[in-house]
Amino acid sequence: MRYDALSGRPSHARLSHEVKKRILVIDVGGSNVKVMISRAQRRKFKSGPNMTPREMVAQIKSLVHGWAFDAVSIGFPSPVRNGCIMSEPKHLGPGWARFNLEKSLGKPVRIINDAAMQALGSFRGGRMLFLGLGTGLGSALIWDTNLLPLELGDLPYGNGHIIEDYLGKSGLRRLGEKRWKREVLHAVALLKKSLIADYVVLGGGSAKKLDALPEGIELGHNRNAFLGGVRLWQTDPRTCKPKWQIL
Repeated sequence: MRYDALSGRPSHARLSHEVKKRILVIDVGGSNVKVMISRAQRRKFKSGPNMTPREMVAQIKSLVHGWAFDAVSIGFPSPVRNGCIMSEPKHLGPGWARFNLEKSLGKPVRIINDAAMQALGSFRGGRMLFLGLGTGLGSALIWDTNLLPLELGDLPYGNGHIIEDYLGKSGLRRLGEKRWKREVLHAVALLKKSLIADYVVLGGGSAKKLDALPEGIELGHNRNAFLGGVRLWQTDPRTCKPKWQIL
């Protein structure tokens, strides 16, 4: 089945760069794991600090019973380089860095940082900064066909804290919603200027709490993770290599 490069929906249009595989998209978060075979067909289960990779794979296999797919895209909440998880995630159980997800799932797998996957699904041209306001702070920068996952959450941010302590869920609980919103808008304006972004997309579960946003800052949607996972398998029609250069 083919997917429209913009909508992620099945399409009969003959675009040279469209995905011809049926992709299972797995969005791993610190609170939930979302499993998607389309934007409409999605299932989820709780994750959390005790979830190991074996437990996740067992739950995924149970949830996707009856779904047909050719390949898997995984967005994972930790630094990922060349398809390898570089370090253990802050908000999940142990054992991820050496675990073979492709062997366990029995399908070709492409894995990137979870914020990078949502960013890829949110991108509409120009130079875009994506910030995921969830359990922690996810971040990625995209321009042309270049995707640069970032780790902005560890930036120092006053009083011995890091920026994730203010913009993540712990910051929301500690500061209260009103002050948290002010901190988010202040930090986003600084990051937009520092990274010379044309616009910033805010995703993640807490982003929906933000109602009035200044020009150049907009809300994304968690469903964009599905389109990002589909786009991850796009190829350049001239070279037949992956379209997106993950730096």
